[in-house]
Parts: sequence; structure tokens; C-alpha cells
Amino acid sequence: MSELRPSTENILILDFGSQYTQLIARRVREINVYSEIIPWNKFNGVPEGCKGVILSGSPHSVRDDDAPKPDLQSIIGKVPLLGVCYGAQYLALKNGGSVEASDTREYGRANLSEVDNNDELLRGITLESQVWMSHGDTILNLGDGYQTICSTGDVKFAGFKDLNERVWGIQFHPEVFHSTEGPVLIENFIMNICGCSGEWTPDNFADATISELKDQIASDEHVILGLSGGVDSTVAAELLNRAIGERLHCIFVDNGLLRKGEFEQVLVDYEDMGLNVRGVRAGEKFMEALKGLSDPELKRKAIGRVFVEVFDEASKEVKGAKWLGQGTIYPDVIESVSATGGPSATIKSHHNVGGLPDYMTLKVVEPLRSIFKDEVRRVGKALNINPRILARHPFPGPGLGIRILGDVTSEKVKVLQEVDYIFINGLREAGLYDEVWQAGAMLLPVQSVGVMGDERTYENAVALRAVTSTDGMTADWCHLPYDFLAKVSNDIINKVRGVNRVVYDISSKPPATIEWE
Repeated sequence: MSELRPSTENILILDFGSQYTQLIARRVREINVYSEIIPWNKFNGVPEGCKGVILSGSPHSVRDDDAPKPDLQSIIGKVPLLGVCYGAQYLALKNGGSVEASDTREYGRANLSEVDNNDELLRGITLESQVWMSHGDTILNLGDGYQTICSTGDVKFAGFKDLNERVWGIQFHPEVFHSTEGPVLIENFIMNICGCSGEWTPDNFADATISELKDQIASDEHVILGLSGGVDSTVAAELLNRAIGERLHCIFVDNGLLRKGEFEQVLVDYEDMGLNVRGVRAGEKFMEALKGLSDPELKRKAIGRVFVEVFDEASKEVKGAKWLGQGTIYPDVIESVSATGGPSATIKSHHNVGGLPDYMTLKVVEPLRSIFKDEVRRVGKALNINPRILARHPFPGPGLGIRILGDVTSEKVKVLQEVDYIFINGLREAGLYDEVWQAGAMLLPVQSVGVMGDERTYENAVALRAVTSTDGMTADWCHLPYDFLAKVSNDIINKVRGVNRVVYDISSKPPATIEWE
């Protein structure tokens, strides 16, 4: 498939390595305009259908010798250009202005003290509007032909425009939540300045993708796809199913590390969808491979290796299989192609099946590789996929294998399955499940003293984890009600033999990760 999705209009974002680049893309897509992130050093000119370009922020200083310095001549004068933070400073520097380290570094909240509402970019932006700053350098001089359009108390050139070309720069970040009128500014640029119509919807995406898949996969070719029970692989399967029907062969592997009853429930869900699914029980093979392993990376590699072996064995029964379908989504692609030239998208595309060996000579088809997690759910809704599946929390590929800290045994898996079942069902019964992005339990390599009846116990401790997020890139811990946590803790200790202590994880990402391993 082409890198840019079938669309009459799109916005290109040149990434200089900013932590906020994905947010820019998301804000553009929220107004139904397709956006594409490209590392600055992979930019080869404005592609067909591009209506405008945004330059991202960067951890670099424009004064550094190794700072990103793209050639903008193919952009300026062809489509509108907006520089954000580093992007704005780079524009000023290229225009003959000066950028130096700021005497008073500005990080965090600031307020606009001057605003030119006659400018197209700032229409609707109010005086004293809060913006978010994150830079150590500042613009001291704009050079000839640039004009200031907004300022803060500490930053004179908070925003500017080119008097001759359709070029703008802003030193703050409109894409972040704390820039209260940032969405207004972004919509001004996308809709008014770039002239986008906002027609990129989940329905349009689904129709265009199904049409593209029909053209991509020959009429005598078959596709195999490893289902996980999660949202991404399910939506990818439905798109492929509508494109090629029975030539799609789905394989759902039970690695023995799934949640309690999940294998049976997922197969029932898929049967209702009309998918051609084969369930493969292989728990014993995975447990054998995990025997004696406690290092998280070694456990992941063992699980990935056995998955490939089981998947390959099952796929050999599919005659005419030429393609491997995967539920790779856009954050996977972005993370694999960094602004400093990271590993290729091809390497990352194999992540979902733990890495394919050379002997599996299948071409990869990834229907979702251009959209974010929340967009996947919107597409799934447009396809009328069961809301229960679409609302399902993300679950790690290695399953409970990385939620059991230390070595993995069948006994430990059974204990954690029971704990997890009580926690997740408790969230559903309390009406809290849909308020949580992801939840689960961790079996800790810790035993603690307790008292049950009149007897001393020395049993396992478990940690409960629940976070809120939009795409898993960042996450905050959920402030679940104390009464709920007390009930769940009591149920776990009373009903799960071998557990006498429950703790709740209140770490956010970053600095912690969602999973413990």
C-alpha cells in the first residue's frame, strides 16, 4: 500500500524528534483531515495531494552543528507552511534572523499578551490565552519580510508570519492540552489557510482500504492472519474479510497465557462475525519453552519463538498462502522509523508475530498501518464490529507471561488468571471498565506474612494496575474508588488460594511503563 492513504487531501508533518509530534498528527486527524509524519531526513518533496506542511519541535537547538536542517525550497511557495517551536526557530534562522539561548528559559504555561486577530492563523484566539512553551532557545530577530503576530510577557516573537509567502511560525505548542485554544489555531491553519474540507472519516477509510486490498491481493492468493482477540487484529481481519472473503484464514493461538476463559470467548465472538478462524491450543509448548526463565527479555523471545513455530505449522495447511496479515498500527510505524534514522518499518512490521524467520516467505499486508488506536476503534464501529470487542482493553502479546514477574509455571498462571478475572469482572460490574484504558494484575515475586483465622500465612502478593490513555504512548493511573478497591482486594484474598496481599500501582507512564516487564 502507498504511504499516504487514499485521500484527496492530506497534511505532511516533518518530524525533528519532538515528543509532541504524534500529538500534532492526532490533532489534525481530529478535524477529519489525514496527516502523515515523515522524518525530516526522509523528506523528498511535497507529495501529491498534500495541502500543507507542519514542522515539528525538536530536542535539538537550531544552533547545533548536527541539528536537523531540511531544504524548504520545495515547500515554500507551493503549499502553506507552519513551523512549531524548533520549526519556527529554524524558519527565522533561514530567513536571516537570529536564535540564541534564552536568558529566561520558558517551559510550561504562558499567556499571550499581544494577539493579531486579523491574521488568518490567529482568528478566534483571545488575549491572555494560555499556551504551552517548551524551549531553551528564543528568537531575537526575525530577519527581513517576517512580521510578529503574537507575543507573551517573556517571548516577543511567540508567533510570526511571512509577508510575501504563506509561511507561519509559533514558538509554543498548540497541539498539547495545556494550550487551551490550540485546536482553534490548528483548525485555522488546516481548514482556512490550507483549504482542507475535512472529509477523511472512518467510513471513507474503510471503503478506500477495502478497495485497495482487493487491488493488492490477487484473486488466487490467500492471506493468513494471527488473531489475538484484541481490537487491532480484529479490525484488520474484518477489512480483509470484506475484501477477499474466504481467502482469509485466521489463526488464534492459545499460548496458555491468556486470561481465564478468553480462548473460548474469543472464538465465539469471531464465529458471530463470520470470520474463517482456526483455534490452536499450544499451551504446553509455551510452558516448556518458559521453563527456568525469569529474565523478561528471554521470556519474550521464548514466547515469540514458539508462537512463530506454532503459527508456521498451522499456516502450512493453507494452500495458496502468499500474504501475512497483521494489525500493525501507526504508532508502531512511527516508533520504528525515527527522526534520526532508526530501524526500518519492515523490521517493526514483524513485531506482531514475534519476528518472522527467513523461511516464512510471505508478503506482509497491514491495513491499519496509517491510523492510531482510537481511529482503529472508530473504523471498527463504522464496520459494525461488536462493541464488546472494540471496547476490550489492550492485552500484551506475551500475555500473562510478562505479568508474572520471575519464572513462569502453570500453577502461577492459574493463580494470576483467577486474580485477573476478579479484577476485570469487578470493573465491569461496577461500571468502571469503559473508563479504563487498560487494566490487569501482576503476580509479584514476593511473599508476605498474613493472618487468616488464627493462623499465620506466608503467601503471594499481587499488584493491580489500571491506567487511562488515548494511545498507550503516555498513561496516567486511574483514581479508582476506594470502596471498589477494598471490595476487589477482599474478594481476591478470600477466593484465590495462595494470595494474602493486594497492592495498587499508582505510577504513570512515563516514568513507569504500563506493564511491569
